[in-house]
Amino acid sequence: MALRSVSRRLGSRILNQRSFVASLHSHATSFGFQEVKEEEKSKLVGNVFTNVASSYDIMNDVMSGGLHRLWKERLVGKLSPFAGMKHLDVAGGTGDVAFRIYDAVYSVKRRALQKVDEASLEETQIYVCDINPNMLNVGKQRAAERGLRDNKSLVWVEGDAEALSFDDNSMDGYTIAFGIRNVTHIEKALAEAYRVLKRGGRFLCLELSHVEIPVFKNLYDLYSFQVIPNLGELIAGDRESYQYLVESVRRFPPQERFASMIADAGFEKVEYENLVGGVVAIHSAIKL
Repeated sequence: MALRSVSRRLGSRILNQRSFVASLHSHATSFGFQEVKEEEKSKLVGNVFTNVASSYDIMNDVMSGGLHRLWKERLVGKLSPFAGMKHLDVAGGTGDVAFRIYDAVYSVKRRALQKVDEASLEETQIYVCDINPNMLNVGKQRAAERGLRDNKSLVWVEGDAEALSFDDNSMDGYTIAFGIRNVTHIEKALAEAYRVLKRGGRFLCLELSHVEIPVFKNLYDLYSFQVIPNLGELIAGDRESYQYLVESVRRFPPQERFASMIADAGFEKVEYENLVGGVVAIHSAIKL
């Protein structure tokens, strides 16, 4: 789980810019292993998450053996939430990451250590932004079950990662978990993340990634393509959506390339950490 940092070499970035942009365009028009028109992708992805919304969290538990919970805890740990923060969680409709951030901010132990006053707590706002209203409805229902239906610290927003409705320099933190590979233009989503963050704001992305160990990679591919779609059919009644999810991981840029994309968006101190041999990676960066 060693951290890897990415140095920004301006000269090489300029020389490789054209080929980089061309490869971005190729990725932007993919829907799994299919090539589709850009204007079609968001609708196709929307259909996927409309279909899986009600079983999304259950399937995450089943597919990862519950490990996704630990990965999200790791993500939130890197964020270091604090009372009074303004945070944006994108593609977070079911609230899984947002609730963890909320719990961290309102933790009695943390509040005691940081000597947090009630006024600071009341200023805390965690915006849960998702393009899919069905996913947001699941999150709102989960909030109600936790007694947080009318909690003012949690704000549910239907919105597009590529065209956020938030002001420039308005957020202390930005997280996106298992979402950025589904956007049509990754570079636009990264630019929007950079735009809305304040100076010193933290960017964190948890995403399924690329396994580097050959033997493990073969086993992981077998599990991904032979088991996960069957689990989707068995549990969610939807094989096709989970076939897409598996394929979309393979089309997502490898860890080093994605780190370079984050740096190209303007972020500094770009690092990533592989978990479970690269099954997932957490990329982090700061807007300076």
